[in-house]
Amino acid sequence: MTARATRIYPPIGVLLREMRGARRMSQMQLGLECGISARHLGFVEVGKARLSREAVARVAGAMGLALRERNALLLSAGYSPQFEERDFASPALERMREAVDLILEHQEPFPAFVLNRHFDVLGANNAALRVNQLVMGERQSRHANLLRQIFDPDDFRPVIENWAEVATGFLRRLLAELAANPGDRRGRGLLDELLAYPDVPTEWRSGIACQSDSPVIALSFHSPRGMLRFFETMTTFAAPLDVTLDELRIDCAFPVDAATANICRDLAQAG
Repeated sequence: MTARATRIYPPIGVLLREMRGARRMSQMQLGLECGISARHLGFVEVGKARLSREAVARVAGAMGLALRERNALLLSAGYSPQFEERDFASPALERMREAVDLILEHQEPFPAFVLNRHFDVLGANNAALRVNQLVMGERQSRHANLLRQIFDPDDFRPVIENWAEVATGFLRRLLAELAANPGDRRGRGLLDELLAYPDVPTEWRSGIACQSDSPVIALSFHSPRGMLRFFETMTTFAAPLDVTLDELRIDCAFPVDAATANICRDLAQAG
């Protein structure tokens, strides 16, 4: 039996009110966006009315829900989910895995990672492994989650020269994921875990300190070859029809300066 089948969803009124509130949309605003009266939406939220399957889809579209949340809204309304959720290793996603592998290969000799929406590392290119070995020496990462690697003082954190900037930048991304998916209990648990690590400022919990005008995250690593400086970009699949693909992110690191680029090329040539 799948986890989705055993999970108990709240009534649609409760979930709808939670999702609408997380987006700071009034019933009137949501109604105008999806073509349903605010009065009817109000009755749905208090359990006095139902939504058709088609109406649920319109409401989900108006709120810009991710595919997992669209399925959750349908299930809470008593309907079957619309989108499949396949394991990334399944034969059905073989072509997409090939596409991801091609992106990782083309990123050489610079690092690239495959992540899910909780920042679990699902894959990486050889450049990422080479850079990790250079900056970490003989130490192995304790985690398979990128955020835990960044926040844990016994993992990557000591080699990140601009740790506060990097940590708040990735927290900003996690908070954005949670704002879009307010019912994500695993994501909330991950946030609480990160904020509980030593020396994490208490004001980061409010999210205010994580605000930034920069569209990218810059990372500076100490290494035996000198400072390595990268900036990060995050790539997602456009209009996916599978929950797993909808939540897939490809994190590519590009060198900020010639010295970093040359070290990465040297590492690739040395094998």
